Amino acid sequence: MKLVSLRKRSLIVETILHEGGPAPEKPLRIAAASAVIKNPYAGHYEPDLMPFMAELRSLGTLLSVEAVEALGGKDTVQAYSKAAIVGINGELEHGAVWHEAGGWAMRQVLGDPKAMVPAAKCVAVPGYRLIVPLHYIHASYVRSHYNSFEVGIQDAPRPDEILFSVVMADGGRIHSRLGGLAKDKVSVHDGQR
Repeated sequence: MKLVSLRKRSLIVETILHEGGPAPEKPLRIAAASAVIKNPYAGHYEPDLMPFMAELRSLGTLLSVEAVEALGGKDTVQAYSKAAIVGINGELEHGAVWHEAGGWAMRQVLGDPKAMVPAAKCVAVPGYRLIVPLHYIHASYVRSHYNSFEVGIQDAPRPDEILFSVVMADGGRIHSRLGGLAKDKVSVHDGQR
């Protein structure tokens, strides 16, 4: 049985040219690739979500490739995240499958960075906007790359749908100046420091 039935996709690329101080050498770009699918378990409890999670890997790959291409290739991506908004006839665990499916896909497309992929998920009504945390792909403690981005689609998720997103950025915050581990000082390569 096919568990992933796609209704629509969305790609948003935000380009930040200025943040009130001197203009950066390079604008910051953040891309969010999203898909809205039918929730195969809306309205009933399913004890085994593993087949759904496995089938979602191909959707994760599709969205990851789209976000990477929007930013100009995998070598430009410096920060990432993922999100799920489950329609109100579903449960939070239906969105939690994206932790493995979306995270695995992003790591594979980006060449296996080690830092954990941050995430946000919720159960909500159509049009809900979710703020998603981002951080550096190679080490979670690079403070300059702690950021956030809003994902959502006006008519999604409907009660029996799920909206899945991957979010990537080609840099850290403009004018980051709060210290901490700098990305060029990452040395342990364990995804932390």
